[in-house]
Amino acid sequence: MFDSLTSSFKSVIGKIRYQDDTKALTNAIGELKKSLLKYDVHHKTTKELCERVELKTKQNGIGQDSFLKALRESLSEILVVKGNQGFVYSGTSPLTTILMTGLQGSGKTTTTGKLANYLKLRNKKVLIAAGDLQRLAAVEQLKQIGAQIGVEVFFDDSEKDPINIVKKAKQKAIDGLYDVLLVDTAGRLAIDEELMVQLKNIKDTVNPTEIFYVADSLTGHDATKTAITFQEKIGIDGVILTKFDGDTKGGVALSLSHQTKVPLRFVGVGEKMENLEVFIPDRIVSRLMGAGDIEGLAEKTSLLIDDKKAKEVTKKIKKGEFNFNDFLEQLEMIKKLGSMKSIIGMIPGMSGMASQIKDMDFDNSVELKRIKALIGSMTLKERENPDLLNPSRKKRISKGSGLSEVQVNKILKQFHNASKMAKKMSSKGGMKDMQRMMSQMNAQGMPQIPR
Repeated sequence: MFDSLTSSFKSVIGKIRYQDDTKALTNAIGELKKSLLKYDVHHKTTKELCERVELKTKQNGIGQDSFLKALRESLSEILVVKGNQGFVYSGTSPLTTILMTGLQGSGKTTTTGKLANYLKLRNKKVLIAAGDLQRLAAVEQLKQIGAQIGVEVFFDDSEKDPINIVKKAKQKAIDGLYDVLLVDTAGRLAIDEELMVQLKNIKDTVNPTEIFYVADSLTGHDATKTAITFQEKIGIDGVILTKFDGDTKGGVALSLSHQTKVPLRFVGVGEKMENLEVFIPDRIVSRLMGAGDIEGLAEKTSLLIDDKKAKEVTKKIKKGEFNFNDFLEQLEMIKKLGSMKSIIGMIPGMSGMASQIKDMDFDNSVELKRIKALIGSMTLKERENPDLLNPSRKKRISKGSGLSEVQVNKILKQFHNASKMAKKMSSKGGMKDMQRMMSQMNAQGMPQIPR
């Protein structure tokens, strides 16, 4: 998520090699300023952050440790603004109503679906109101998203007034004992009076618990400017930054909350419905400093991976009974976690490796497609017991999967080796071996900001 910024912080910290070296601190602050501006941090935020880091470092005595501590503290102070973090349910009503706003093209409708999916995974009953009648495909897009994630969408093809749509949707949510109502609204290519009047009318009609503004991270500082305008015109309680996995410099996430005085609540980190992450300042600072986000990874894993099945697989691995059916099940679970790059970036000490990994797409990976084709050409008994695969069976599987016999043997060997490694890791002392391996990798130059 912040690979380039993390790498630049490491370079800046390296400028300070000796204690009480004022010149080195000046050079480090200058380098820090250049890096922040390069990666799209707002100039006002950059100035304030650099001033804080310099002052704190001098107060604690110039040195790498004090600079690192000052940077960590200053980043936390910049990112923390008054308001809620993540998703907060209404404390006064059984129904939490969220008004989703944003300009056209910001990803507002898709983000509404992602937020609905996020809530559904937390066992909440969600209703989406299709209140965007401005864009012709918006309602149809929401219908498709709703069907994909298993969330009901309220729409009325005969209705032309979005006010009536959202009014009926809210009544349905109340009558149906829904936990959350997400109201999708119309956007424009630019902010205009007509848009603001419509949003104010919808706001008055549904009396939302909170208003979220959806901003496109690819627009850089414009995302901050439009968020400020929406805050001034109708009032917003949080920002969701979309397309954060794209060709973005990352700095907009650091300065957006600081400049708008509105908390950044979520970031979109991919196209899939699962690719929405809570933006919690302490965790983000941890990732920026190369320390990962184990807490966030554990939360994501516990929600998306079936604990009972995971325990069953662990038992099988220990006994050496892991088969191809288990592999396919595990693959489906891993897909729910998101991109491999995102997962690795949340593991302490692995952010450097994440920057070297192309964003693996579990659905479109050529290697995984070959493995699925191979497994699809097996009989049920062969899937359950890979030891049955003799030369004649392999030949049949080769023809059925469209793979060469060499490719079949290579994949089977990889599977066998992976099963052996998994069994070894699950045995006593296995985790110590893993930690020793990680230490060796770090010692060989894996980028990591010292703590």
